[in-house]
Amino acid sequence: MHSTMAPLITFKLSMFIILTLQPPPTLSLTPCRTSCGSIAINYPFGIDDGCGAPQFRHMLNCSTDLFFLTPSGDYKVQHIDYDKKTMTIYDPAMSTCSILQPHHDFIMTDIQSVTISPTPDTVFALLNCSIDSPVLNHYKNLCFSFSGHSCDELYGACNAFRVFHLLTNSSPPCCFTGYDTVKFMSMNILDCTHYTTVINTDSLMGIVPSDWVYGIKLSYSVPETGCERCSQSGGTCGYDTETEGMMCLCSSSSNYTRECAGGSLTAGDHRSSHSPWTFFNVAILLVLSSLPVI
Repeated sequence: MHSTMAPLITFKLSMFIILTLQPPPTLSLTPCRTSCGSIAINYPFGIDDGCGAPQFRHMLNCSTDLFFLTPSGDYKVQHIDYDKKTMTIYDPAMSTCSILQPHHDFIMTDIQSVTISPTPDTVFALLNCSIDSPVLNHYKNLCFSFSGHSCDELYGACNAFRVFHLLTNSSPPCCFTGYDTVKFMSMNILDCTHYTTVINTDSLMGIVPSDWVYGIKLSYSVPETGCERCSQSGGTCGYDTETEGMMCLCSSSSNYTRECAGGSLTAGDHRSSHSPWTFFNVAILLVLSSLPVI
């Protein structure tokens, strides 16, 4: 009898050790979408709540295209450069060299103005301004030229803006300025009827306005939250939707951890601390323990 029990006991003990020491497998399915159309969605951005960095929460929306959401409207995202940490957006309702549209303000939230503000080489062109405009009087130092261009060129080179010249038989006052100007002064205060925005202005020397790139380029920074550790373990960086504390999202059903495959739980974890693999181990051990002893 002892000779038949010994192999079974040894088998049970071996299975117990193997199942106890075997690390759980990394689950690759994450609850975060990684693209919208042709645009990749990587950290610090997210289009699903709880994904990305909380500083950029509710800033992007994915329908048929990716849009950047602001108090003044939704702007189509044309490109995200994760190496240069820039995002290029375009306002379909904005006037350009080829089309004149009703004016409106460009407004960002306070946190957007800090975390993802327009780059220095994004220039706002204020057009058809009154002679009483603040930027032509007390704040005229806010106006400048770039790459050898002056705002007067737009009236002669752009079909959309030539109408202002025809109506007055002269070139109405205008101003090239930066984001801070429109951030603190609305179009009504600036007393200009229209604006357009041009990007990559440092490389426009000798380029005519009809060939400029119109849009707004934003610059962002990536928060240091230990995301690299999470990514290396196969997870996706995100945050707790209640506390906004950093989390590593390992799958749509597993727990949230600092890193996947055995990382420690974060202080705000609101999911079950038991993974499906743990339950599987326990089930096997229970079956083994129920085997009859011969």
